Amino acid sequence: MFDKNAKPSPKRQAQLDRYAQLVERFSPKSEMTKGLLRAFWVGGAICALGQVMLEIGRGPLDMTNAAASTFASTVIVFLTALVTGLGVFDKIGQYAGAGAFVPISGFANAMVSPAMEFRREGMVLGLGAKLFTIAGPVLVWGVSASVIVGILYALFPW
Repeated sequence: MFDKNAKPSPKRQAQLDRYAQLVERFSPKSEMTKGLLRAFWVGGAICALGQVMLEIGRGPLDMTNAAASTFASTVIVFLTALVTGLGVFDKIGQYAGAGAFVPISGFANAMVSPAMEFRREGMVLGLGAKLFTIAGPVLVWGVSASVIVGILYALFPW
């Protein structure tokens, strides 16, 4: 049986120490604070844009809260799909990391990126087939869960 508390032999320990030194030497240095700040301000800017769209929907466009929320989400998804198609969103994602992908913009990017990659294969087999590579399972499980919740709600109204 393997004893996880057993100390390695001196030769093995020397190998482990050399390996740890190599890992330290060749691993890229993480600038975590810089990355966190970038993610925070880019994600915040995306969310602020969504809030502006929500307020435009409520105010000048005189929408209900639900319609304004849908409008704001649609605008963010459309803009993300557009900048993904133009090749700009990849640069934003490299700069901001999760800050660019956590809001709904990440969903739009996940749909458009595979489609852009395979667009040379044609509208149906390339663009159409690959558009739902990532989003398809999300949509299937989302719709399935909503059907199950609807059935439960119909059987057991709370």
